[in-house]
Amino acid sequence: MTIELEQVLPAEIEKRSFEIIEAELPHILDPALAPVIKRVIHTTADFDYADSLCFSPRVIERSLDAIQSGACIVTDTNMAKAGINRNALARYGGEVFCFMADEDVAADAQRDGTTRAVAAMKKASALKRPLIFAIGNAPTALITLYELIQESKLSPRLVIGVPVGFVNVIAAKELIMQTDVPYIVARGRKGGSNVAAAICNALLYLLGRD
Repeated sequence: MTIELEQVLPAEIEKRSFEIIEAELPHILDPALAPVIKRVIHTTADFDYADSLCFSPRVIERSLDAIQSGACIVTDTNMAKAGINRNALARYGGEVFCFMADEDVAADAQRDGTTRAVAAMKKASALKRPLIFAIGNAPTALITLYELIQESKLSPRLVIGVPVGFVNVIAAKELIMQTDVPYIVARGRKGGSNVAAAICNALLYLLGRD
């Protein structure tokens, strides 16, 4: 078997990747949503996201406004935190937070008999900053956000709900889609910290690359 390799310069690899994605997309995307969807496909090589990513009305416009207003991003994994372009976010006054490894979060989770993700979301809700939540791992984080929103204890500027897994993952995502907050949700079982970071970066890149 003959294997043919494309000759692509390192600086051109991403551009070539997006050309392939564009050519293989199963259908034409909404131009306003396409940069986010294609960035997720680029990160995962999974074209299912062209159909499974769900967007609340005007969410891109509202998300960009939130970032430009200095919104901070709260994640449920340090992997997602590491993957988000913090320099680009800092340009607008925002920071990236992940409280999952904090000692007080571990203590609160043990005391309440819950998960660290639940305790981390409750800690984040006390931040006196406009907040974007990027959840790629823990459905309990999404469920807690839903409860805090319903209790009027939290009003996120955006919830990115893309946890991956099996237990309560689908239901947690559907709950977020029943709220009035702006959301980007990957319906179904697929997702992950890399997807959460990719969505954040797609929004940041819409405002200008670092």
